[in-house]
Amino acid sequence: MVRHDSGLPHENPCAQCGKPIAPPDWTENGPRRISYLWHCRACDYEFEAVAFYDASHPSQEALAA
Repeated sequence: MVRHDSGLPHENPCAQCGKPIAPPDWTENGPRRISYLWHCRACDYEFEAVAFYDASHPSQEALAA
């Protein structure tokens, strides 16, 4: 996943058509996780990705998405 200066992922490929997607439309922080809602304007596909963080290392980058 490519990161932008703001820390939000961007230019990720659409899971349906593969075209690059701009930053996520929506994000939600939860305990040891962050959720992203993506919308592809090329094919109108929407999907959510969730990244989970290791509880023993709260400042560490996401372990999975």
